[in-house]
Amino acid sequence: MDTVALDNTGDGVLLGDDLGERHRLVVHDGQAGAAVVRPAAGEDLGAGHLDPVDGHDRVRLGLFAHRIPHGPTLAGKMWLLRTASVHRRVRTGHPMSLLPALDGAFGDRHDAVRVAGESTSWSVLAARAIDLASAVEGAGVVAVAAAPTLDTVVAVAAALRARVAVVPIPIDAGPDERSHILRDSGAACFLGSHPWDDVAIESIPLRAATAPMRSMHAIGAADPDPDDEAVAMIMYTSGTTGPPKGVLVSRRAIALGLDALADAWAWTSDDTLAHGLPLFHVHGLILGVLGPLRLGSALVHTGRPTPGAYAEANASLYFGVPTVWSRIVAEPAAARSLRGARLLVSGSAALPAPVFEGIASLCGQRPIERYGMTESLITLSTRADGERRPGSVGTTLPGVTTRCIDEAGEPLVPDGESVGALEVRAASLFTGYLNQPATTAGCFTDDGWFRTGDAATIGADGFHRIVGRQSTDLIKTGGFRVGAGEVEGALLAHPAVREAAVIGVPDTDLGQRIVAFVVGDGLTTIDLGAFVACRLSQHKRPRRVHIVDALPRNAMGKIQKTKLTEP
Repeated sequence: MDTVALDNTGDGVLLGDDLGERHRLVVHDGQAGAAVVRPAAGEDLGAGHLDPVDGHDRVRLGLFAHRIPHGPTLAGKMWLLRTASVHRRVRTGHPMSLLPALDGAFGDRHDAVRVAGESTSWSVLAARAIDLASAVEGAGVVAVAAAPTLDTVVAVAAALRARVAVVPIPIDAGPDERSHILRDSGAACFLGSHPWDDVAIESIPLRAATAPMRSMHAIGAADPDPDDEAVAMIMYTSGTTGPPKGVLVSRRAIALGLDALADAWAWTSDDTLAHGLPLFHVHGLILGVLGPLRLGSALVHTGRPTPGAYAEANASLYFGVPTVWSRIVAEPAAARSLRGARLLVSGSAALPAPVFEGIASLCGQRPIERYGMTESLITLSTRADGERRPGSVGTTLPGVTTRCIDEAGEPLVPDGESVGALEVRAASLFTGYLNQPATTAGCFTDDGWFRTGDAATIGADGFHRIVGRQSTDLIKTGGFRVGAGEVEGALLAHPAVREAAVIGVPDTDLGQRIVAFVVGDGLTTIDLGAFVACRLSQHKRPRRVHIVDALPRNAMGKIQKTKLTEP
């Protein structure tokens, strides 16, 4: 029977949520005895037995116990207990078809998914996924070499059909990173082929489907009693202070996160989504592949996100990172070909204001900007029917609450100026970090807010501006708190500056001094100094500017500031 660890509760812990429901986990004996989950009024929801184990109480609730790979919960009302605090996961109450497009919910179409020129229909994709799923049912965790191919889409859909967790592995992962991910996740096998000779676990080949399913079955609802909290994906984040961490993303989080985006972007089965993003990140895989499979829109994955490929996609909805949009703006003919699109969405990093304005001018509409993390999926976005401001990632999505706090942990007044640590409450939050309970607990406040690690401002109208990572983008200099993004924006306003990155460097006098790295043509540090002096207060101006050939970036186009060092 599954167990859930909790602190000694004495007379019980009050479990509550924002909807006003109240339940109490009642421990009848502080050391051993019976335990029940009880509403504030009414009959008990379930009962179990409490045993002392290793100095802690462990409650066994047979009626409520459900297994999440690598993380236990109390299911039914869905409570996840972490040390002294309790965070609720609201259950929808009915079995969830995670990918209804493969259930025939939107009919069939011969060109439903096209990846790097190879196309398939919903029905053939469903047939291939169901065929492969039968080979891995009960595997627990499977790995997929996340190349931009149709086989990757089939493998991910098959794993979700089999109700096993998927670990997407970057196709360019080095041997140490790859070995860590496979060992840490405990992946039983690879679905589909991979290019690596040093991998010991078996690979299950994909077979081509010669005929579509005559009766399309729901991948998400095939199990008559699915656990919506079961882990769907283990997404490994970049390791800045150690090896990558496995983020456990549940089926329910994916479903609710995508449904919230459908609301914000009016994303429907009438759309065709085009992008060329990597399939091992939230942006490319969960939004860019599972989004169409859930919402019924056609998908065109361009293989590579080149301006020419985007111009040829003839889509209504485009996803890209700022680097992609910058390159599109640099090719006006390609940019103008996107004038027929309904929405142009930028994410995964801040979109520079000059690129924002270039899109607006050349493509005929302002882009949508949104914010999220692997741990939270997308939490903020401008809306299809709302205002779009350069430098703003919009307002909260349905089911999301945010706040900014100061260094004392007190909430800041949303005035659009005060910079604080951004915290989030959302139904789409991750289950935890795989094999790292202490790290998981440290990411949450005692009252259930997730610490994003980002600095932000919130306006009185609810619009958010992300300043950057607290560790690298919130610079404390001479008693002031300066957002690196504001300084970068001033530098990027110079017509000869193509890219800019600003960091704080330790300084014995100021605490940190502001240092800028700039890519551009015909620039001098004297010219840049005079330029920003007209735009920034003195304490916000860079103390040093380095003109460089290029800035280090990761696969998603994010600047890797930890690799920037002064000569």
